[in-house]
Amino acid sequence: MSELSIELIPCLSDNYAYLVRDEAQGLCAVVDPSEPEPVRARLRERGARLTHILNTHHHFDHTGGNLPLKEEFGAEIVGPGKDRDRIPGLDVGVDERAPWQFGSHTVKVLEIPAHTRAHIAFVFAESSAVFTGDTLFAMGCGRLFEGTPAMMWAAMQKLMALPDDCRVYCGHEYTLSNGRFALSVEPHNAELQARMREVEALRAAGKPTVPTTIGLEKRTNPFMRPGSREIRRTLGLESASDVEVLAETRRRKDSF
Repeated sequence: MSELSIELIPCLSDNYAYLVRDEAQGLCAVVDPSEPEPVRARLRERGARLTHILNTHHHFDHTGGNLPLKEEFGAEIVGPGKDRDRIPGLDVGVDERAPWQFGSHTVKVLEIPAHTRAHIAFVFAESSAVFTGDTLFAMGCGRLFEGTPAMMWAAMQKLMALPDDCRVYCGHEYTLSNGRFALSVEPHNAELQARMREVEALRAAGKPTVPTTIGLEKRTNPFMRPGSREIRRTLGLESASDVEVLAETRRRKDSF
């Protein structure tokens, strides 16, 4: 199988789009283009032509570049079929029932609603990469705009089932603020403390903190850790269900 390259493209104030290329097959996709110009600039730098646009969910800061880029390049737009009416220019609607093919690359679709009702993730298993949009962030998760805590916990469990070395490419650079919150609910997590030192150094140098990995998130992300005794003590929910712990964690993060 030919190799994929993945490049981060900063957009707007804190969004990330991603350029996914298989040069051998002449394929080039962008994931969640919030605006067209940064994508165009990167394509010019690489001498690449856009063939696909992948959307994890309908929010404009993830789809704002869809129509201009489709008009310019004729790129095929792929996104959640259950949100067809809200994805601008959608050509191919996908869900968990069948994988999607990016040339010779088999791409698994995970339905992970909660942030929005039809949010999906794209899993490039052979390349150990998952694009999680605004469901899973580094040390955080998305706000529950259209879903429930139970839906978010189900989404976290699906993502936690991926291999620990799977790289996570999320939709925003929220890691510093997410990590500060994580420390407020699990302050004695030594791995979290060490990770925050690394994150602070990266952000001070103006560098991205993405990608992370599933394994690292399982050890440091409070939304993947509702079973943590320390988090439960902090929240006063020692005997609560995992969903109740996640719900209270998200409630506190909303006002942090």
